[in-house]
Amino acid sequence: MVRSAEWTSNDKWPVILFLHGGGERGRDGLIQTQVGLGTAVRRERSRFPAVIVFPQAREQQRWSDPPMRDVALRALDAATKEFNGDSERVYAVGLSLGGQGVVRIASHQPARFAAIVSVCGPYSDGGKMDELHRADYPYLSEADPFAALAATVKHLPIWLFHGDADMTVPVEQSRKLAGALQTAGANVRYTEYPGVNHNSWDRAFAEPEFMSWLLMQLASNK
Repeated sequence: MVRSAEWTSNDKWPVILFLHGGGERGRDGLIQTQVGLGTAVRRERSRFPAVIVFPQAREQQRWSDPPMRDVALRALDAATKEFNGDSERVYAVGLSLGGQGVVRIASHQPARFAAIVSVCGPYSDGGKMDELHRADYPYLSEADPFAALAATVKHLPIWLFHGDADMTVPVEQSRKLAGALQTAGANVRYTEYPGVNHNSWDRAFAEPEFMSWLLMQLASNK
């Protein structure tokens, strides 16, 4: 967990749940803070006036697995309570495996967040891993899983990022979800970086409007 140097219990603070990618899984409690949002905070902490929660997924687990989903949400609840979090400004941000995680968790508990940000996430791979999750995430069983997913989260402001040269997660994953969200009338932004491979998160979290856009999203406005 990271909090602003100016944090005080007299104020209500935005809370960001950050879900890391597959390479940061483990039990050390540290590596998940050294990539993505954690790196951005270290570079310019003043840009992130929020309580940021950094849970860590276990080896071979995904954030959309119910046990890991519960770990993430319990960590979010604990930090929100301990650090006087603002229930109107609770956000989920994730990259790669975590990008999938924030979208799937939001589809499972659509009232949980004021907005989500997903960077280069694999939203529906149609493979054997998704077979394990069809009961928890019914959209995966639909003929058009992207349209079905969009229908469950269309009330949420969403910003998607992806590099068009991503060799790990095809950019079509974000293109299809962005298109489905637009068709559903959602408040969606999509940023695609030409020539960028899988690491589109460093550029995403450095976007000048990233935090201003996120913090102006309120749960009561959904």
